[in-house]
Parts: sequence; structure tokens; C-alpha cells
Amino acid sequence: MPFGRGTYAARSSMIGGNALKKAADAMIAKAKPMAAALMEAAAADIEFVEGEFRVAGTDKKMTFTSVAQAFYYPMGITDQFGVGLEASGTFATNPPNHPNGCHICEVEVDTETGQVSVDRYSVVDDVGIVINPLICEGQVHGGLAQGIGQALMEHAIYDRTSGQLLTGSFQDYCMPRADFMAQITSEFVEIPAKTNPLGIKGIGEAGTIGSPPTVINALLDALHPLGVSHIDMPATASRVWNALQAAAKP
Repeated sequence: MPFGRGTYAARSSMIGGNALKKAADAMIAKAKPMAAALMEAAAADIEFVEGEFRVAGTDKKMTFTSVAQAFYYPMGITDQFGVGLEASGTFATNPPNHPNGCHICEVEVDTETGQVSVDRYSVVDDVGIVINPLICEGQVHGGLAQGIGQALMEHAIYDRTSGQLLTGSFQDYCMPRADFMAQITSEFVEIPAKTNPLGIKGIGEAGTIGSPPTVINALLDALHPLGVSHIDMPATASRVWNALQAAAKP
């Protein structure tokens, strides 16, 4: 990539992937006349299917690699088609698209200590066409860990007088660990986007956006019968305990 704006805002597959598709399509279009000449056919009769150039209606075919190599012959056919097979593509999200999903969380609260545990978490996301299911699911799981951590434990605390960061190490800053995470069930609903050639939508922030409100809503639903209607993030054990004690006062 000679130029790019970085990896952020769920843009890797969206921007880079669609730019790559445009470059690949341009390269295939450039290679079709060469493939036609090599197989003694008309360029209009050349199809590109599963990595191969084929002459429609016949059994003649050549791999993409074989056709690409022909562009580097030292003489002969390159006089007609030129030397080298190159192409470039660019893409911008205009108009943009947005993924969507549904998060469901079940929490358990120890009213004696205020400790909150996430028992089960289910999430269904529509991220358009899923290119790599394993990576997509991993991103959702990682996002959920970040969002649940934000909801229940992660907190940057500064001294009000000096401005000194008091949670500057993992001895003081609480991070979610594997034994803290709940059983996660994740599914994908593939509804192709109409705003880009690949039909994809972003997934980078899907888990982090949905999980904090989902966890807090589940917590407030559990505490509602005890008189608690509001709690700030992170809902640490001490905050939950204090909220329970305040609600219990006459």
C-alpha cells in the first residue's frame, strides 16, 4: 500500500478490502487479452473463475499465475501487451454503512459483597458478508472482554490534588482475565451491505459498543427489586455494595 490512513474505526476490510478488490478486478481485466492470445481465443470469450482463465464453452483454461508469467516473457508477446501485470485500486466509504446486533447478558450479584459475575452472554451480529468467521468471532470476543471490563472493573483514577495517575500499573488497574469471562454464544446474520462491492460491514467495535450498556442494564434489572435504579461505571463490588446499603436505608 503506497498510501493509507491507518487501521481504525472498523476500516481494514471495509477500506483496504474493497480497494484490493478493485485492484484485483483491474488486474484480471488487464490479463484477459493476454489469456485470450495464449489460448487463441477472443478476449470477449474469456472468463475468470476460481483463479483460472477459461474459454467459455470449451475445456481450455490457464491459471492466473501462468498468464501473469507471460507478461514477463523476454520477447514476443510482451511487444503487444507490455511488460508486467500491475493494477491499483482505491475505495472510500461514501456513503458509509453500519453493522448492527443484539446483546443479551445474564449477571449474578452477591448482595453481601457487591460482587458481580457475568454468567452467560449471547450476541448476534450483522456484519454483512463474513470473510473469515474465526477472525470475526475473535474480534467479538475481544470486544466483549473490553466492554465488560469497562462496565465492571476498568477505571483510570487520578489524584484530585496533584493529577497523579493512581492506577498506572496492573497492580492497581483491574483488567478482565480469562477466568472472569462468561460463557459466550455468538452468531452472525449475513445481510450484505449495498454500499460496497464486497457487501461487508465493520466489526471492530461491535463487541465494545454493545456490551457496557448490556451489562449495566442486566445489573440494574437484578438490583431493581432491592431499590437500586442507578449505578455508575465501573460497577465495582464496592459501588454495588454502597448502592445496596443506600437503598436499604429508611
